[in-house]
Amino acid sequence: MTNSLTPALRDAAFRWIADDPDAATRLELQTVLARAMGGDASAAEDLADRMSGPLTFGTAGLRGPVRAGPNGMNRAVVIRTTAGLAAWLKANGHVGTVFVGRDARHGSEDFAAATAGVLAGAGFTVRVLPEPLPTPILAFLVKRHDAVAGVQITASHNPPADNGYKLYLAGGGQIVPPEDRAIEAAIRGVPAAVSVPLSDDCLPVSEAEVDEYLERVASLPRGVARDLRVALTPMHGVGGATAVEALRRAGFTDVRVVREQAVPDPSFPTVSFPNPEEPGAADRLLELAAAESADLAIALDPDADRCALGVRERDGSWRMLRGDETGVLLGSLVLSTVDAVDNPDPLVATTIVSSSLLKSIAAARGARYAETLTGFKWLVRAGEGLVFAYEEALGNCVDPASVNDKDGISAAVVACDLAAGLKASGRTLLDALDQLAVEHGLHLTDQVSLRFTDLSRIGALMARLRAEPPAGFTFEDLLPEADVVRLTKEGVRVVVRPSGTEPKLKAYLEVVEPVADDLPAARVRAEGRLAELRAQVSDLLTTP
Repeated sequence: MTNSLTPALRDAAFRWIADDPDAATRLELQTVLARAMGGDASAAEDLADRMSGPLTFGTAGLRGPVRAGPNGMNRAVVIRTTAGLAAWLKANGHVGTVFVGRDARHGSEDFAAATAGVLAGAGFTVRVLPEPLPTPILAFLVKRHDAVAGVQITASHNPPADNGYKLYLAGGGQIVPPEDRAIEAAIRGVPAAVSVPLSDDCLPVSEAEVDEYLERVASLPRGVARDLRVALTPMHGVGGATAVEALRRAGFTDVRVVREQAVPDPSFPTVSFPNPEEPGAADRLLELAAAESADLAIALDPDADRCALGVRERDGSWRMLRGDETGVLLGSLVLSTVDAVDNPDPLVATTIVSSSLLKSIAAARGARYAETLTGFKWLVRAGEGLVFAYEEALGNCVDPASVNDKDGISAAVVACDLAAGLKASGRTLLDALDQLAVEHGLHLTDQVSLRFTDLSRIGALMARLRAEPPAGFTFEDLLPEADVVRLTKEGVRVVVRPSGTEPKLKAYLEVVEPVADDLPAARVRAEGRLAELRAQVSDLLTTP
């Protein structure tokens, strides 16, 4: 990245400032530009980064730091993005209702208002959620009310400085190619943000409509057991009150919430990264679960579309389940309770980076199975008859008939149904996992995740891996369909890909070990193999 101010960069910044309708971000960019023009090399680098945009649609919409400039989340970017969306919808004959929602992050209220204003100004019927609410409610409303689109302002589990723009189209699914590139092309054709017309002619979403979501989620449990103590954290996000109410309506009333993380807070003061996957993020939840003698711990990510489960080990300690463990448990339950009349030929799906255990479970239950590229925008399009989908990154879709995306609230309710039923029979989630291992082989998964500040290093590592694949593996390159490489050998699988939502390179590991009649011995063997594989992959990705 350049450390000096070029005339082209200076002029581009001046043009953006002139076209920005927000006084605060105009001043912000003017200040950076002035420092750069004064010879400040770090300011010139900062300016170049801000002007290197625009943000593009990744795995789950737009995401970026809240800051001035085209490569950030700000009102000007949101206005132009929404104007491009409106133009694309109209050009393709999609005129009607659009729902707009938001989380509680920095800038979310302003960005949601700008989104609604542009859509109303373009002639759409705009329905605005009344307060910061979970993303799955927005996805539910888009599907339930046959809307032409929905926009949720959220950065999900990204760091506190970020925000984002998640887009749903008709049917309640996220956008996929080629729509994403077509919408980006429409955005490029939008005039300056300052000249985009806005209107305040919007309608609020009623409490009764939000209640439709809660009633649907509360109807999901199929068991009758309700004796369960739950520890829960919304991780400073917007899912706490909704989750507690959904659980209460489903009959799970003994819920203890992590007090310090119960109220939405855009600064996320008690966690380094507000992502249940991150080491230490769920520590307070597990402490509460132990102190309250809970039966199950539940962590939602900040916009509540992801759900992580925590369990008590047999030695009394607590740990979070891996996303694959949660996914196969919920998938197995859904398949065991699926209505054969409504779903005579059920389909379950997961992604190419998730455990292969669900495939074996589906075969044993007489269900169809599909694998897709990473991301729920692909999973919900896996095929007709979909009854369950999950990805290892804590995303679960337990009710695709109502929410065509991952949903942490409904997953939490179904997880409580499973845990309560097991408790009533004197068993736990760990017992259920052991049973699956005995029936289908022990599937252990892990992940090597490398975070970068210089994004070019991710591309260089992927290029090196393609040029010099490791010996002893069957090598498969998924380009051009996806920037993914897959390494396999007997009982071992490694999938390497750049993250679509964070500046990370991720390697997903799996070993499969036959159990025979000795699960403890199989676990020792599998854990040893997985440790060796993790060390091998770590060396592969970090050795210059």
